[in-house]
Amino acid sequence: MPDRSPVKLFFTVTILLLGLSSAPLITRQAPPPSILDQIQRSGELVVLTRNSPTTFYEGPNGPTGFEYDLVKLFAEQLGARLKIVTPESFDAILPLVAQRNVHLAAAGLTVTEERRRRVRFGPPYLEITQQLVYRHGGKSPRDMTMLGNGLIEVVAGSSHADRLRQMAMRTPVNWRSSQTDVAGLLARVWEKTLDYTVADSHEVSFYRRYYPELRIAFDLGPPQQLAWAFPKGTDDSLYKEAQRFFQRIRADGTLDRLKERHFGHIRDFDYVGLRRFLRHQEQRLPRYRRFFEGAARKYGLDWRLLAAIGYQESHWNHRAVSPTGVRGIMMLTRATAADMGYRNRINPRNSIYGGARYFSQIKRRLPEDIEEPDRTWFALAAYNLGLGHVLDVRDITRRRGGDPDKWMDVKENLPLLMERRWYRKTRHGFARGIEAQRYVENIRSYYDILLWQTDSHRAPANTTILVRSPGLQQNVPPIL
Repeated sequence: MPDRSPVKLFFTVTILLLGLSSAPLITRQAPPPSILDQIQRSGELVVLTRNSPTTFYEGPNGPTGFEYDLVKLFAEQLGARLKIVTPESFDAILPLVAQRNVHLAAAGLTVTEERRRRVRFGPPYLEITQQLVYRHGGKSPRDMTMLGNGLIEVVAGSSHADRLRQMAMRTPVNWRSSQTDVAGLLARVWEKTLDYTVADSHEVSFYRRYYPELRIAFDLGPPQQLAWAFPKGTDDSLYKEAQRFFQRIRADGTLDRLKERHFGHIRDFDYVGLRRFLRHQEQRLPRYRRFFEGAARKYGLDWRLLAAIGYQESHWNHRAVSPTGVRGIMMLTRATAADMGYRNRINPRNSIYGGARYFSQIKRRLPEDIEEPDRTWFALAAYNLGLGHVLDVRDITRRRGGDPDKWMDVKENLPLLMERRWYRKTRHGFARGIEAQRYVENIRSYYDILLWQTDSHRAPANTTILVRSPGLQQNVPPIL
């Protein structure tokens, strides 16, 4: 008879179970890769944004914009190349994200409760207010009850449309949405073909430099946050990576430097100065443009930057003379003009070519660690103050714990060149640092205007456009 002792039976069952556990499981499948794994395997981060000067556009040195620079850094952190796509219209952004046609949207999106139901927002990175805009000379309303029959038109699918929809439940409001973008609506208000529109505060600050008669009536509510939008789902690998990214760039100052780079020079609004610039741009610049373009080609510069320098120096007046004796469009000293190869500095061509050569030399002499676009802003300060004083303020910045290679940090320390307790410790002594601050910020603003008016704020030619047609299924497959 077979041995059925309890001990032997126990060992027999145990051996069988161990054998089964070591056998391969034919039906067991590995879990699917996370979104982050997929991005790192494909080597591509697909980001949806919109073409505008506050988000993404083609600049003189290639793609740029606040949102573009942010997501480019994020792609670098992931070890992936960045693929930018733009929607056919603003109101297609959230559907494209929700349907997982992109990894995320970085499009200057305001965080609202209604949008939270459709997408998942990442960490906020910029605070804005919604502002009602009108043209100077018309009614100046202080609240919604003073609008009368005036029409407000806003971008379809925007948070502005959501806000007006909510406000209309309490107060009668004459408003509508359209597929026109913010720039187009602000232009129509300026042209007096539209009574009012609503735009975010940083966009209003940007466009008021091109349409000086635009005015802010009032804010439509408390400040709001901008954030990236991610598809909803259980996979939060990319979302958590974005959280780590924003934590890092806040801690190391990168986020503040990007804000300074794109918005730091547009805070102050000088109506009279801008009006004068636009008038001179029309009346004076055409006489000298060919010289700016020729000098820019010769010295590898942007002619619009040279023109902006020339305007700050002389208002494009070739007979201009300063109290200190500098003369001409680019306000060269006699010695500098001679060093650049020109004796007659009143001659417009001589002045512009001499100024361009001098500016390019300054840029080359700056420390190699200073990168663009900061390098250009440093060179502008040196054109105004002298290179020695700029090197001095870099030393002051380093001593105060700032980054001497970043314009944002050095800019804040320029006024210290006027304080004895600081300038007596420098090699070159006293300098009018506040003047240099304003000098650089003014040129940056004039440069922006010239860029915008020569149609540089368009999307790069290789940008993918995702189309969402009303009533049809999305014509591109989900990537997630």
